[in-house]
Amino acid sequence: MARDVRGPATVTHGPTRAPARPAVQKVALAVAAVFVLIGVLGFLPGVTTHSGELAFAGHHSRAKLFGLFQVSILHNLLHLVFGLIGLGLARQVAGARLFLAGGGAIYLVIWMYGFFVDREGVGNFVPFNDADNWLHLFLGFGMLALGLLTSNKVGTGGRLDSPLE
Repeated sequence: MARDVRGPATVTHGPTRAPARPAVQKVALAVAAVFVLIGVLGFLPGVTTHSGELAFAGHHSRAKLFGLFQVSILHNLLHLVFGLIGLGLARQVAGARLFLAGGGAIYLVIWMYGFFVDREGVGNFVPFNDADNWLHLFLGFGMLALGLLTSNKVGTGGRLDSPLE
């Protein structure tokens, strides 16, 4: 008699489930969705104070998201585009890591730019205020940490998932 060396037969009942997304993809999707939401909210009166004074770009825009963060049409569009790019990149592990870690690095550069730019000069074209700068610092370090440290296997002693999966 022949012996079955393949092990017991596996029988599935019902639909099979797709494997769960790695944590880095879930986090990247959430962060990207928040950027899209913020981009949309930046255009809504009531959420954005002085929305009638929303300029396309420049420090002359008096509109403030949540009455705190200085915004312009360009600023809102950048949030929307950044979020949409993140939603696309989050479909793969490597893209999710790139969005989070690369986006974090970009936000740290934006923080430094906002810190040194003349607030009343033409260089403040996005525009930035103190609240924006603190938020960019937080986003930069937060996204960078999430992109580099989020793995389903952190703390298990096993090899972390490959960045190119």
